Amino acid sequence: MRENPYKRLPPIERRQDGSLYRMTPAQRKQANALIRRECCNYEDGNCMLLDDGDTCACPQTASFSVCCKWFRWSVLPQIGTLEAEIFRDKDLKRCAVCGGVFVPKSNRAKYCPGCAARVHRRQKTESERKRRSCVDS
Repeated sequence: MRENPYKRLPPIERRQDGSLYRMTPAQRKQANALIRRECCNYEDGNCMLLDDGDTCACPQTASFSVCCKWFRWSVLPQIGTLEAEIFRDKDLKRCAVCGGVFVPKSNRAKYCPGCAARVHRRQKTESERKRRSCVDS
C-alpha cells in the first residue's frame, strides 16, 4: 500500500494566539473557485483524502479558516496574491496603472505582470522614437 503524501506535508501555520488564519468572504469565494478548479483531491464537493468508505464533504470549502494541509501547501501557492493576502507574509503592492494588488518580484516593482509588459513596450517605443529623431539625415 502506498504512503499518503498528505502526511508528509508540514503542519498548518497558526497565529501567535494559536488560532487558524481566517479568510474574508471574498477570499473564501476565490479559494473555493481555486479548489474546484485545481485541487486533485476534490471531486463533486467531496474530499478524496478524507474518504474512508463514506463520502466526506471538503472541509476547506465550508470553512473560513485555512484548515486543509493539502490546500495550504499544494493549491494555495498557485495564486500568490491570495496567499499573501491571507497570511500577510509577503508584501503586497498596488499597480501604478490598473490599481490591482500584486506580489512584487523585487523591491522596485511598480506594475503588475499584466501591465508591466504594456508599460515596458510603450517606454521602449518612446525611447526608440526619441533616439531616431536625433539622427541627422
